[in-house]
Amino acid sequence: MQPYELDRVDERLIAALASFPRAGMLQLAREVGVARNTAQARLDRLLAVGVITGFGPDLDLRRVGYTVSAFVSLEIAQGREPAVDQHLEAIPEVVEAYMTTGPSDLLCRVVARDNDHLGHVISRILEVPGVARTTTSLVLATRIAPRNRHVVHAE
Repeated sequence: MQPYELDRVDERLIAALASFPRAGMLQLAREVGVARNTAQARLDRLLAVGVITGFGPDLDLRRVGYTVSAFVSLEIAQGREPAVDQHLEAIPEVVEAYMTTGPSDLLCRVVARDNDHLGHVISRILEVPGVARTTTSLVLATRIAPRNRHVVHAE
């Protein structure tokens, strides 16, 4: 995949969207210092090429009762990856999953209301044939929240 080259207008538009996620196009154009049509065309292009993948809302799952967060490493039998992926997608508490190298095959971030609920979530993960083993690490504190906009520099 060829990387998309962001210019200063793109960077400023992304920064403005991060700072003012509910802003209308006119306000974004003012923040970026371009015409409204220019801001709209840039936003449309950033969406079309897949640089901007969504507009939220970002949720704090702790505020709605999911106070436990954990990383679950899965070892998967060869050839069972599609079935495991499909099974994991059906578990709402699995909020992310990544194929990895090393001793595990998948790293999942899961959330739960409490430790008992976490046990239930892990049991659901283990229900699918092909998951040979799981290893769970509880999240004690978030030192750096999920982020990605900071790698795109805008002044």
